[in-house]
Amino acid sequence: MHDEPEAPTPPTQKGRERRQQIVDAAADLIFDRGVAEVSLDDIRDATGVSKSQLYHYFSDKSDLLRAVIECQRERVLSTHRPTFESLVSWDDLQRWRDMIVTHQAERSCRSGCPLGSLANGLAELDDAARLQLRDAFSRWGRIIADGLTRMVESEVLRVDTDPQELAVSVLASLQGGLLMAETARDTRPLEIALDSAIAHVKSFRALN
Repeated sequence: MHDEPEAPTPPTQKGRERRQQIVDAAADLIFDRGVAEVSLDDIRDATGVSKSQLYHYFSDKSDLLRAVIECQRERVLSTHRPTFESLVSWDDLQRWRDMIVTHQAERSCRSGCPLGSLANGLAELDDAARLQLRDAFSRWGRIIADGLTRMVESEVLRVDTDPQELAVSVLASLQGGLLMAETARDTRPLEIALDSAIAHVKSFRALN
């Protein structure tokens, strides 16, 4: 399935914008309903494109899903990157935690992480998608690790702190908390998971 050739990137600005419109609509539908519940016909209905137009931009559904993964990766990382690119204090981490909880509360905890949802739906069905998602989570982890590294350099965290391992711990806590909050339709599991993750990071606090 994932060995099919990808459709080329449209050469014109209008074509690229149309392609992105399709990807955005597909990403939103799949996030709301799940990969298995969204067909190409659903995406055509949402965007108003014809079948021939859809296949002009994407060789098949797998090709479109690869574009959706890329889209969701950029959406997610753009949300979290500002915090960790300027991470200097515990207050910054607390604001990040509050931002996530508030966002899920506003959604009534319907749907969790866009990347996590894609991983649940695709990891065992499409190995190319699994590898693409692995890369997305790795990039996300590096963003967190880079922020924690700055806290080590500014002597907020101890010099023996391993930012990479802490980043995995934080990201795993976030993913688990989002999943449990979605299942419970309650932000409390997410709050507990994030508070525990931050407490774990604080256990490496530098003793100045």
